[in-house]
Amino acid sequence: MNKKTKTPLFHVAKRAALPWYKTWAIRGAALLLALVLCGAVTSLVTGENPFAVYGAIWKGSFGTTRKIWVLLQNIAMLLCVSLAVTPAFRMRCWNLGAEGQALIGALACAACMITLAGRLPNWAIILCMVVSSLLAGAVWAGIPAFFKARYNTNETLFTLMMNYVAAQLVAYFCVVWESPKGSGTIGIINQKTEIGWIPQFPSQKYLLNILVVAVLCVLIYIYLNYSKQGYEIAVVGESERTARYVGIKVERVILRTMLLSGAICGLAGLLLVGSTNHTLTASIVDGRGFTAVMVSWLAKFNPIGMIFTSFLLVFLGRGAGEIATKFGLNRSFGDILTGIILFCIIGSEFFINYEIKLTRGAGKEG
Repeated sequence: MNKKTKTPLFHVAKRAALPWYKTWAIRGAALLLALVLCGAVTSLVTGENPFAVYGAIWKGSFGTTRKIWVLLQNIAMLLCVSLAVTPAFRMRCWNLGAEGQALIGALACAACMITLAGRLPNWAIILCMVVSSLLAGAVWAGIPAFFKARYNTNETLFTLMMNYVAAQLVAYFCVVWESPKGSGTIGIINQKTEIGWIPQFPSQKYLLNILVVAVLCVLIYIYLNYSKQGYEIAVVGESERTARYVGIKVERVILRTMLLSGAICGLAGLLLVGSTNHTLTASIVDGRGFTAVMVSWLAKFNPIGMIFTSFLLVFLGRGAGEIATKFGLNRSFGDILTGIILFCIIGSEFFINYEIKLTRGAGKEG
């Protein structure tokens, strides 16, 4: 006996590619929805006018000149890590170890600053910092890449687990190099002599980082779209079988791309320790390695698009923190608002890729 079933009222269908302006219109609508929800939640909790909430979001990033520079610095650092994971992501090699790779780069930079001070000229120490940070990040990414290329291991789990190894290594050396003893922290490295501090522009200490990442963004865009290696990455990402058929050595592409990805993460660690913070902690990367996954994905692995997605996430994150501070709420409330914002932005991707259609003859029994 056949059971009667009702035709569903709606069904989900894959969209054809939307024009860019419709894509950004959907994302803009999601952003407005996120702001409305954040304002409503904050008003319910604090009793404040929603417009005061939106003003706090704006002031969190643009309230003072210093806040603007901090905003640009945070965008640059997030963008740097996002650029690092993008070549691997285009190849469909899911490098989730950017956090650990940046931490290892930061550790290598701090090691040069601490152990080489007074033994080499300052320019030589900075050169060693650059080389060691890039190399350390590349090696940390190269380990899972080797096993992926040789034994086809799961790079997602491998790179993810290596984040925790890197964090514990940094925590260990923070105790080894702690100053003062018993504090468990390094403090400002070479604070009196400034040995190993990367020279800054006189007007603004964040400007160098911003310029370096801007140049890197252009180079990665050219590399992915106009170079032979970028073409090979795209072919491997589409189909490894096709890549092998046309003569591309897939294992070599995987290893080369992951080494590049790790080296750029090492650069982020170098800029954080050697250029701005001049110290080392296990939280110095501040979760950017994980946020970078979202930035790269939302921008469809386009380096230019990642500039805007990085700005959006940093701007809204700082705004959520400002709300929590201004209205006397703890940081957890800021994280709740950030979660609402991210949920809306990620949810908008569903409506970009799919559409909900009314089923003909819906509700009828079949």
